[in-house]
Amino acid sequence: MNDRKADVRFGSRPVRLADLASLVRAPAALSVPGDILAGAAAAGRPLGPRTVGTMASSVCLYWAGMALNDYADAPVDAVERPQRPVPSGRVPRRTALSLACGLTAAGLGLAALSGGRRGLGVALPLTGLVWAYDLKLKSTKAGPAAMAGARALDVLAGAVAAGGARNGSTGSGRRGLVPAALVGLHTYTLTALSRHEISGAPARLPATTLGVSAATALAAAGAAPSRSGRRPDARTAAVAAAGALGYLGTYGLAQVRAVRKPSGENVRRAVGAGILGMVPLQAALTARGGAPGVAAVLGAVHPLARRLARRVSPT
Repeated sequence: MNDRKADVRFGSRPVRLADLASLVRAPAALSVPGDILAGAAAAGRPLGPRTVGTMASSVCLYWAGMALNDYADAPVDAVERPQRPVPSGRVPRRTALSLACGLTAAGLGLAALSGGRRGLGVALPLTGLVWAYDLKLKSTKAGPAAMAGARALDVLAGAVAAGGARNGSTGSGRRGLVPAALVGLHTYTLTALSRHEISGAPARLPATTLGVSAATALAAAGAAPSRSGRRPDARTAAVAAAGALGYLGTYGLAQVRAVRKPSGENVRRAVGAGILGMVPLQAALTARGGAPGVAAVLGAVHPLARRLARRVSPT
């Protein structure tokens, strides 16, 4: 009885909600709102109706990308990851594509409602990168750059949303460039590492990504002066440092294990830690932007995401 209540009907076949959650890596979406908050904080207004609407849009686009990923990867997953929802038969392949299309439409619609033309101006290229990555670029040299670009645009979407909320002030996107670059750098190395989740990686790869992660953490912890030119107060600096340490304490340690033994299992664990490790990194960047209170709340999401990831894999 409970299983039937948890079913969703696509065409003539019911699909369990738990399988759809696994398809879209539902808990991993907790790594998305922080992109928007980091960009919005840099632009001077971390919270507001436009920001919340942009968060919802980005979550929809993230889930769309996950569903599209499994649609595109179905032949490969049938060999390498037969337990996934599509190759296991729990979710039909056409359902994954339908869900990706529906979530993409919802994401673009929310972007238009919350940000108007400016919101769509960021959401459309973001959507294009997500679809291009899943359908064409993933296995090419351009794959990590495409994914990094998508995450960077997600941060800029937050900056644009905050700028729109402040009477369309110009320069909001430019103020989001630093957090966008740091999130994009993290995403680039994470995507490069993820290509070795099955067969393992040469030790030099996780060693390189670990070095980049350490540099990213240092940059995120270095709270920038406010627009008035004043240095950040002790609370802001402390929250930014805590976020950076939380980032290194999860993703960094997982990479250390992968350096010591770069097996597929350890690389896969490092990738999962890197996905969820975005949250404390985003918290550091949000504090860096002058919103330590919002950053502290965001940081509390990380342990929740880790607990949920034990039930639904983020990779």
